[in-house]
Amino acid sequence: MVGERSDTFGFAPAHDAPIPYLQRVRTYYQALGYGQPYEWAHYAAVPFRTLGKPLSECRVAIITTAAPYQPDRGNQGPGAPYNAAAKFYSVFSADTADEPDLRIAHVAIDRKHTTAEDLGSYFPLIALRKAAISGRIGSLAPRFHGLPTNRSHRVTLEVDCREIVARCKADAADAAILVPNCPVCHQSVSLAARALEENGIATVVMGCAKDIVEFVGVPRLLFSDFPLGNSAGRPNDSGSQALTLDLALATLERAPAPRTTVQSPLTWGATPDWKLDYCNIERLSSEEIRQRRAAFDVQKQTAKAIREQAPG
Repeated sequence: MVGERSDTFGFAPAHDAPIPYLQRVRTYYQALGYGQPYEWAHYAAVPFRTLGKPLSECRVAIITTAAPYQPDRGNQGPGAPYNAAAKFYSVFSADTADEPDLRIAHVAIDRKHTTAEDLGSYFPLIALRKAAISGRIGSLAPRFHGLPTNRSHRVTLEVDCREIVARCKADAADAAILVPNCPVCHQSVSLAARALEENGIATVVMGCAKDIVEFVGVPRLLFSDFPLGNSAGRPNDSGSQALTLDLALATLERAPAPRTTVQSPLTWGATPDWKLDYCNIERLSSEEIRQRRAAFDVQKQTAKAIREQAPG
């Protein structure tokens, strides 16, 4: 009867909804045997800074969780598996006039349904340059800033967010666009957005993990219902990337209050079935779970060794 009603009224499949990443990730890592669930950051009050002038006069900064390519750190190319050796642990900055080579092999994107082959799908520098040329924004900040993917709330809040604020203020940014990739990235940029707003810089998060960003609590979110790793639009689709940025800029301009979420009308493909796969323990056999635990333990040891060698 339920199926008949769905067919009759043209309902979408029940799983055609934003992926519940908080629940999926919690269940996944418990099944892998990691015990106590991770405590995600969560706030009731949300800071909110309106633009002090028209967006066409504003200097806009980009905050990314993508990492500079490191040729001595293993495979980081399109379709690469998770590579903990490519992680970075301190905020970095680079010139927006250059052509950066940024990769996301170091984060838990949706590797089954995307390959990170197109920088424009996770780092909207080209689209923002066009927005500056057209006068949609006043200018692009002289530097973009890389924010580490850090599970430690203390380090993110007391070290990384403070550094992001200092660098954006040094660049005289009026606003910032923050672009995460993996689940923890979404938490990190949400915390950075809050810190920037508290220091007078308006923000919008462009993200794919709606529940994580909203759980943390941010002023503005442009949500794209795409696989993780595509917060700036579909890969190899400049029209999608331009529209995604335009929606983010419109959200930056027009959000009436904190916790404003705007959902992109774009879809990933003909069906929503890709949403059933990411960290879905119900789709894994006992042997697959064992293999994933073993592989993750290796990556954790790699990351630990690099972190201990990192300066500071």
